[in-house]
Amino acid sequence: MDPAGRWLKERLGCTLTDGGLLRQALTHRSHGPDNNERLEYLGDALLSFVVAEMLYRNFPEATEGELSRYRATLVSGEALAQLAAELDLGSQVLLGDGELKSGGKRRGTILADALEALFGAIYLDRGLDTAREVALGLFHEAMRALPAASELKDAKTRLQELLQGRGYALPTYTVLEVTGDPHEQRFRVRCDIGELALSAVADGSSRRRAEQEAAMRILESPSLLTPR
Repeated sequence: MDPAGRWLKERLGCTLTDGGLLRQALTHRSHGPDNNERLEYLGDALLSFVVAEMLYRNFPEATEGELSRYRATLVSGEALAQLAAELDLGSQVLLGDGELKSGGKRRGTILADALEALFGAIYLDRGLDTAREVALGLFHEAMRALPAASELKDAKTRLQELLQGRGYALPTYTVLEVTGDPHEQRFRVRCDIGELALSAVADGSSRRRAEQEAAMRILESPSLLTPR
């Protein structure tokens, strides 16, 4: 068993029969054309479904809106990046020289995308039951730690409420670029707050994800820490 296969066995208790598929899942686009973008697309949908099913079964009293907020929290780019970091997934990701030198093995977006791709590979190689089992094990503790649904708000909502509370106009979101084939598109979005001369650019596998990531980057700006 190669190092990546051993890592998968030790960290997720799973093995793949197709080593090439595992390598592809761990290959960032900067490393070459046989990368994990298509698997990321598949894994994104898979995790959304599995987590939705898990929440449906474990929160029988939750409303549709509450379940949606729970799911958005568990499968957000930030949450997936944290899980990937805890798994030491960065040690297995294959990057091009530029990304490697710029700290790509610790970059949240790369880690989150690789984790999604990994689940896409598990599904293709081992089927839905195994992918579900692995995902449930990975998200079990995070699900137990969820706060009350009323306390959950996504980055765009938090940014909007923060700006409104301080008398600023709402942020604007602009799609700068859409790349890839229709079934595997990537979006680049800019979030702007004109009054504060703040902007942030982020990429994502959907427009929603890219907007959420851009909003999160704005929220992390020191300029927002001082009330107007």
